[in-house]
Amino acid sequence: MVTKQFTGSPDEADLRRADSLAREIFTDVANKWALLIIEALGERTLRFGELRNEVDGISHKMLTQNLRMLERNGLADRRVHPTVPPRVEYSLTEPGRALRETVDTMCDWTHRYLGHIEASRDRFDA
Repeated sequence: MVTKQFTGSPDEADLRRADSLAREIFTDVANKWALLIIEALGERTLRFGELRNEVDGISHKMLTQNLRMLERNGLADRRVHPTVPPRVEYSLTEPGRALRETVDTMCDWTHRYLGHIEASRDRFDA
């Protein structure tokens, strides 16, 4: 799916429109790998291998794709040190750290209502 770039001000963004920049960003970051990467980075700086070890089950390809997406959206910072071999480190930017706080709030909500959700699913599936 290709969307048009949003050219208006952020206040004019209409989340219902398919070409909304906000909707595009939500689509990018609302996947399990991006959320787990954001959580793993937290307030730390990690190298690629360290990050892969922190995010259980992620492939090299998926980690690379998601880090590029986070960097493109200004949520993660990639720093290359001129060594042999090159040392690459990742950290969250200020907007990335703010998003992490939102993710943490969502996780707290999940923990708070997990019993209710499970009971509801059991009733629905019965």
